[in-house]
Amino acid sequence: MKLTLFFKVLYRSVFGFLIIISISCKENQEVKTTFNSKILPEIKTSLDDLVRVWYPISIDSINGGFYPDFNNKWEKEGEQKKMLVTQARHIWTASALASFYGDSKYEKIATHGYHFLRDQMWDTKYGGFHTLLVNDRDSLKPAASTKSSYGNAFAIYGLAAYYGISKDSTALNLAKKTFYWLEEHAHDPMYKGYFDVLHLNGSWMLDVEENDKEYDNFIRKDWKDQNSSIHLMEAFTALYEVWPNPLLKERLEELLMLIRDTITTPKGFLTLHLERDWTPVSFKDSTETYRTENFWLDHVSFGHDVETGFLLLEAAQALYHQKDSTTMVIAKRMVDHGIDRGWDMEKGGFFDGGYYLDDSDVCTILNPAKIWWSQAEGLNALLLMSQLYPNEKEYYELFEKQWQYINEYMIDHTYGGWYDEGLDSNPEAVQHVKAQIWKVNYHNIRALINVIQMLEGRFKLTNNEH
Repeated sequence: MKLTLFFKVLYRSVFGFLIIISISCKENQEVKTTFNSKILPEIKTSLDDLVRVWYPISIDSINGGFYPDFNNKWEKEGEQKKMLVTQARHIWTASALASFYGDSKYEKIATHGYHFLRDQMWDTKYGGFHTLLVNDRDSLKPAASTKSSYGNAFAIYGLAAYYGISKDSTALNLAKKTFYWLEEHAHDPMYKGYFDVLHLNGSWMLDVEENDKEYDNFIRKDWKDQNSSIHLMEAFTALYEVWPNPLLKERLEELLMLIRDTITTPKGFLTLHLERDWTPVSFKDSTETYRTENFWLDHVSFGHDVETGFLLLEAAQALYHQKDSTTMVIAKRMVDHGIDRGWDMEKGGFFDGGYYLDDSDVCTILNPAKIWWSQAEGLNALLLMSQLYPNEKEYYELFEKQWQYINEYMIDHTYGGWYDEGLDSNPEAVQHVKAQIWKVNYHNIRALINVIQMLEGRFKLTNNEH
């Protein structure tokens, strides 16, 4: 009798506990759904609007590839030079959209871009891709005085994405060919990593002392840098996912560790430029005038920092097929540093650049501009951190504030597209061009796609099934 009573009490206790757990889980799910339903439709609509404003207007059906130059009202206006980075980013974007929407029209756009890249931008004499083509009467001719690892990285990035949706083996072969060209010409077997600025034939420029031929980026010829490094890593990650080659894996892991453990400082920001042996290039001890003149060579770039946090995690996932604890610590530190030092607490948004002027912990904001691509990368990184660290609620709160900032100050609700700078930091941006060779759509379209997938629970870096 006592035993029967005991089991009755036990049954009721367990049953009651399970009900509580069930209600609790349901409540948590409802809270999560409330968050998602509030913002997800807005972001989906914004992506649709952004895509429609870029395509098909940017498709150049006359010369091939894509038009880069549009004024603030999306009228074609400018020289319409064909830069490798611009063209390759369009291929990546169209390929990503083909996959995201499941719509073949974007694959056709990507194919159009691929044919131009393959037929017009590859250097048939020296190999590698030309950096820039300009109109010369009825044809296009190379106009750059150097080649760029950074540019060739984006070619790989676009080609790998295009192969992913088309299964066109010629595109994959061209990506492989570009990787091996970089291996032969740009990779440093002694100190590792890659030089960005190369002769047209691919040789290094270490022995060039005078800029008598007006070389592009001459001041950077002997250095390595974070920007080409992070985008080589990004490109190799994409290529490795469709071509798991042992040498490619070795180079991808090499870049991951260089960026994570050497280029990223202990505080959590990237050193912009470094000597061949990875000694940081710093103007801290120079005059204020000299530092200001060379700001672009040495500062804290908050946009690159939060972007790299994401790219490191993406590379580690491709390499190890699981979350890598060391990389997660560094990536989180980079995003946290961006929030702590470069975030506008009042209106939201990430400032462009700061500087540690002395050995204190104070990072002075030297350029308060809020550049469009930094805001896109910040949106992506904040939601990623909120899902990787769900107990730290401030990430999601900042993500929502960042979206509100973008929606209010960055998106042109009259003509479409994003301004190049937030209207709070520069009201004149309303009159600026909507597109040029350095302002294309991969940063913001990628961010919006990633955010949608995260909110829907199907993003590969946060989905536990991957």
